[in-house]
Amino acid sequence: MRPRSSLALAAAAVALAGCGSAAPQAGQRIPGRRLTIYFSGPLRGANSVAAIAALDGARLALADNGMRLGRYRLRLRVLDDSTLASGGWDPAKTTANAHLVVQDPTAIGYLGDFNSGASAVSIPLLNRADIPQISPGSTAVGLTTAGIGAAPGEPNKYYPTGIRTFARVVPTDAAQAVALVQAARMAACQTAFVLHDGEVDGEDAAVTFALTANSEGLRVVGILPFRRGASSYSSLARSVAGSGADCVLISAIDEHSAALLTEQLAAALPAATFIATNGLADSEYAEPADGGLPETLDQRVYVISATLGLRDYPPSARAFVAAFTRRFGAPQPPAIFGYEAMQVLLAAIRRATDDGRRQADRARVRAALLSTRQRRSVLGPFRIGANGDSSIHLFGIYRLSGGRMVFAGAAG
Repeated sequence: MRPRSSLALAAAAVALAGCGSAAPQAGQRIPGRRLTIYFSGPLRGANSVAAIAALDGARLALADNGMRLGRYRLRLRVLDDSTLASGGWDPAKTTANAHLVVQDPTAIGYLGDFNSGASAVSIPLLNRADIPQISPGSTAVGLTTAGIGAAPGEPNKYYPTGIRTFARVVPTDAAQAVALVQAARMAACQTAFVLHDGEVDGEDAAVTFALTANSEGLRVVGILPFRRGASSYSSLARSVAGSGADCVLISAIDEHSAALLTEQLAAALPAATFIATNGLADSEYAEPADGGLPETLDQRVYVISATLGLRDYPPSARAFVAAFTRRFGAPQPPAIFGYEAMQVLLAAIRRATDDGRRQADRARVRAALLSTRQRRSVLGPFRIGANGDSSIHLFGIYRLSGGRMVFAGAAG
């Protein structure tokens, strides 16, 4: 069952974007002396702590660049793609956000969406307007390639013009699956049970892991969805316990539901290890002070994050953390990807406009973005390929200690 799968959401997105010509709109030069960069992500509900961290990272990057580029004044507009009813990102809100951006003649770029499901909705809409898009958080394989974990028709269905307009600085779920398998090996797991929340991010990471695990000799004995916002998961926990699995993967973006699920699974499977995906790599899941897991489970939980330990990054990452902490407080893991996503987009604008001396043109910025080569950054050196994927391929493996995530190694 794939109730909110990338396939279903992408089909809806393409249908919404299907009016008019398949070619990019003409006249993509930006009039005047103002360039607007949009950020879209959930500011309420599931994944909001992570998305706001990425937004604050983007704000810091823009401030570091002085809010100007040559003759152009740069403006950041923040769009919330969540609703109270959905408890997180919402397809209708994401669609409305993308339409707002398309209608803005000063729009030069779009940071987002944070969640893969939201990106599946926004990419076709922005693609028709040739608006460059870069995500600090969307990891689903099918957004850019037809590799392991992609659904039928992906990724071509997201690009009605036939031209790629989407890029990301985070590694994909293909790399995350390798890190998840490595974490299972560190825990000496022999069999795994996979639970996901039915969201695109959760389900795609779960499916990609299951396929990778089976190919690597880690037996997956079951895959089931769980309902977000349930008051109890005790019945599901008993079912998982009956499988005999010694390792349970929890793939989700709703931190509080996942934390409750983990607690009840831990009671039903007293010897099992639990591995959480990148969508749960923030304090809302990991720290009891923010409603996350109790410290009594620390030794039984691994968390995978796209963010590595500081020692695995160049010195500029330490400067970023210091600056971010002074302005916003200690960063959640996604903050560094929000910072770098904005830096990559600004660098593309800079190259496309000859440092702001030349008239801004979306097509030129898009081409510059998709030809980012050997960039030296807070994340280390990387490039962005023609399909929009970053060459970064490592995920961090974290253990919990004293209610906090502690870096234990990298894989991918």
